[in-house]
Amino acid sequence: MRRITKTVIWIGIGGLLYFIAGNHFIYFGGLNIKLLKKKQLTFSHTFFSTSLKTNKAILSDDVLREAGIGDLLVEMGLISKKKKEILESRFEKQQEDRYE
Repeated sequence: MRRITKTVIWIGIGGLLYFIAGNHFIYFGGLNIKLLKKKQLTFSHTFFSTSLKTNKAILSDDVLREAGIGDLLVEMGLISKKKKEILESRFEKQQEDRYE
């Protein structure tokens, strides 16, 4: 019985780590926390706060932008859809220029 309990606990810990590694936890202030699915399992950019950051600074992060933080900002009413598209296209162009 003891071995089964340990196995269940380790499976639970593994599942929790998998969940954390697969999502961005975006903090908007107060009790406002939203989840964004990551493109790949990693602990990079797992916890991110939008407090005291401009929309431009938030969207300049390639990893978060690719995960869809722009759509989340629109959903939260922090940026218009048109402004999001302008900023995203600007940063994507900068990213393309870096790789040329």
